[in-house]
Amino acid sequence: MDQKEALEIFIKTNALLEGHFLLTSGKHSDRYFQCARAIQYPGYNGKFATEIVKNFADKKIDAVVSPAIGGIVIGQEVARQLGVKFVFTERENKQMTLRRGFELDAGENVLIVEDVVTTGGSVFEVIDVVKGFGANIVGVGMIVDRSGGKVNFDYPHASVIQMEVTVYDSENCPQCKLNIPIVKPGSRKF
Repeated sequence: MDQKEALEIFIKTNALLEGHFLLTSGKHSDRYFQCARAIQYPGYNGKFATEIVKNFADKKIDAVVSPAIGGIVIGQEVARQLGVKFVFTERENKQMTLRRGFELDAGENVLIVEDVVTTGGSVFEVIDVVKGFGANIVGVGMIVDRSGGKVNFDYPHASVIQMEVTVYDSENCPQCKLNIPIVKPGSRKF
């Protein structure tokens, strides 16, 4: 699958939105990738996962870790295709952590998988969690890299779609200046 085909899936499933959006990072944008709309179809989720898996075929992977909630569906499918365990992180008292009895073993090789990255904030938090268990990070895979490749995780990383989408601080947002109502479609509460 190339980026054009992946974008066509987002358009077909109404997963690429246009408007005025408040992103999880706190930034504003006129475009929003609502991955859940695309990956609600297991066939599309499987295709995206296959592309992520291809990028890490040369790595020994023991586990996949994703941040809740957005990364869970794609992370689970990547783990299924790799035949490895899957765990997800959650926020507890505003801190990313493994709960529900999930653990990682020291020395385990972990692939972190996320749905959409803008600033990489959630992935950086997951990196800290994984390192806290003494596990090894082999890479970061994602469906969409909204930064156009600008986010550097210090680990190999790959995306199915890489596109620089303009983001604004609220004080510099042209849509705010036009009093266009803002929408918060993501899962994280502020």
